[in-house]
Amino acid sequence: MIPPLCFITDADAPLPIIDQAEQAARGGAAWVQLRHKTLDDAGFSDLAQAIAARLDPLGAKLILNDRVEIACTLGCFGVHVGQSDGDPADIRARIGPDAVLGLSIETQAQLAKTPRDCVTYLGVGPVRATASKPDHATPLGFDGLARITRAASVPCMAIGGLTAADVTGVRRAGCAGIAVVSAISRAAQPDRAARLFLDQWSNT
Repeated sequence: MIPPLCFITDADAPLPIIDQAEQAARGGAAWVQLRHKTLDDAGFSDLAQAIAARLDPLGAKLILNDRVEIACTLGCFGVHVGQSDGDPADIRARIGPDAVLGLSIETQAQLAKTPRDCVTYLGVGPVRATASKPDHATPLGFDGLARITRAASVPCMAIGGLTAADVTGVRRAGCAGIAVVSAISRAAQPDRAARLFLDQWSNT
């Protein structure tokens, strides 16, 4: 089951990543995705294990961004990959049938090429332009998000410049959840920011 909120760590935020992760989980984020594009594998592995130790008592699950080999070595709950990170079917074979596998989707053409029966969920976006991924495709907007969500055969999670005020639009587009970076990582109180997303979700 896809949770309503996935927090994605922010390597450029003032708050250390491990504290971001813990605070988001304390606020109710059921999934935390560790993303750090520049950290070497050894450092990433150490950080993943440290975060998992913080999340376990809170009941939250750790997903690794891109680092498939580390996810396999550590036996992580899941991994999220982009369009350039390899064939999803091959990645599924490597991580096993039970691990969560997320795939980034920016266009309907990418969706059409996605192998069936190997991806757990799709991260669809960016819905809006976002500073965390300035090189990404033209923002989809909520209409574009809805078109991809309607055509998808697996649950979708919206991503890209979203705030708690966007929860209604995300739900109307048919998404199972929302993935958030800066609206939580840059908040004065990340736990309260996460809780606000979940409160909005429950009340929509």
